Amino acid sequence: MKSEFENIPLVKNEDKKRFEIEFNGHFAFIDYKETSQQIALIHTEAEPELAGTGAAAAVVEKTLMYIEESGKKLLPFCPYVFAFIKKNTDWKRIVDERFEAYDKL
Repeated sequence: MKSEFENIPLVKNEDKKRFEIEFNGHFAFIDYKETSQQIALIHTEAEPELAGTGAAAAVVEKTLMYIEESGKKLLPFCPYVFAFIKKNTDWKRIVDERFEAYDKL
């Protein structure tokens, strides 16, 4: 994660069902669905003003840390999150082994 994002807090916006960070007045976020044992990440997006800044990767990494701390298992349905985990394989440790594409990570 780029250093400019390290001290930006991750917000779990339960009204909008998304994890988000705000940077320079703009948002990067991940839509999620949650059960008592799992968190499914559905879609990652950064506002156009954040393109190329690393904000999307930062919100993914912060969200993965949150999921790990919560003790829940991850279902990475979002292609961006899936690709992030495939590139950063240490995060596979929080993916639910029953996830349909687990063996492709």
